[in-house]
Amino acid sequence: MIIDLRSDTVTKPTNAMLKAMFNAEVGDDVFAEEPTVIALEQKSAKLFGKEAAVFCPSGTMTNQIAIKVHTNPGDEVLCDSTAHIYNYEGGGIAFNSGVQAKLIQGERGRISAQQVLESMNPTFDWLTKTSLVSIENTANRAGGSFYSLKQMQEVSEVCKKNKLNYHLDGARIFNAIVEAGYSAAEVGKCFDSISICLSKGLGAPVGSLLLGETEFVRKARRVRKVFGGGMRQAGYLAAAGIYALDHNISRLKEDHKRAKQLATTMGGLSYIDNVLPVDTNIIIFNLNDKINPETFVQKLADNNIKAVGFGKQAIRFVTHLDFTDEMLEKTEKVLKGI
Repeated sequence: MIIDLRSDTVTKPTNAMLKAMFNAEVGDDVFAEEPTVIALEQKSAKLFGKEAAVFCPSGTMTNQIAIKVHTNPGDEVLCDSTAHIYNYEGGGIAFNSGVQAKLIQGERGRISAQQVLESMNPTFDWLTKTSLVSIENTANRAGGSFYSLKQMQEVSEVCKKNKLNYHLDGARIFNAIVEAGYSAAEVGKCFDSISICLSKGLGAPVGSLLLGETEFVRKARRVRKVFGGGMRQAGYLAAAGIYALDHNISRLKEDHKRAKQLATTMGGLSYIDNVLPVDTNIIIFNLNDKINPETFVQKLADNNIKAVGFGKQAIRFVTHLDFTDEMLEKTEKVLKGI
C-alpha cells in the first residue's frame, strides 16, 4: 500500500468518474462545439452566480489569464506574500502580463481590507498603477487557512470603491466552503473573477475553470488560446469535472477530519517542533534541528509514505479522497515509530 501525502493533486479517478468520462459526448472546444465542456462551464458559472466560464488545463493558467485580462503592462497586483500566483507560477505575473506584485504580510495567508487600502498607490505618474487584488482561499502555504465571508466582502467593498479588480485564486475554494459554511453563490458575489480547480480535492484528473461576466470570459478565452490552452475533445476531461462537482464536494469534510486527527497525533511527537493550525486538508509542520528533513522524508518513503519538504525544517502533508482511514492509521504508526 502506497500512501501519497504530497498533494491532493495525486488522486485517481474513481470507477464511477471513469464511466462518466468514457460516456461523454464530445466535439471540438476551439470551435465552441464541445457539448460537455459547455455543460461544465455553464454549471460552474451558475454555481457561483457568474455569467460565464472557460475551461482550462490548469489553475496556473486560469490565474494567469485573469491577471492578463484585469491588468495592463506596468500595473501592480496586490497579494499576500505566500500567494500561489507569486510563489508557484513560474514568475508568470511578470512574464505573461508585464505586471509587478506588491506583497502584503497577511495573517496566515489572509490579507485584510485595511491592508489593501494601505497598500494601494496614489495616482501619481511616477507610481505603479494598482489595478488588481488577488486572494487565495484556502491559502496553501499558510496551512489551508480560509477567509470568512465577511473578510472577503470587506476587501470587495474596498476594491469597488477604488475601482480595483478583485480575483479569487480558489484552487481549494470548496474546502473553504464546506468548512466555513458559506455558499458558492455568496463567494461569487464578492469577486470579478474566480479560478476553481477540479483536480485537487474534487478528484478530477485535469482541469480548472475561470469564472466571470460574459465580456471578461470572452477576453479570457482569447488569452487562453494565446497561452496555448485551446483544447479539442476536452469533453472527456469535462465529464470528470461535472462528476466531481456533483459528487465530491461535501465529502471534503472527511479529508479535513483526517488531517486534524493526524495533526493531533503529530503534536505529541518529540521530534516535531510545531504544527501549524489545521483548518482544512493541509498539514504543515516543522521538525526540530536534531532531524534532517531529507532523512525524515526518506524514512517515510522507506515505509511507503510519500511526502515533500516545504522549506528549511518544514514538511507538508495533504489529505485527499484517496487517503483512507486505514492509511491514516498506518501513517500515525510510522510517525510514532520514527
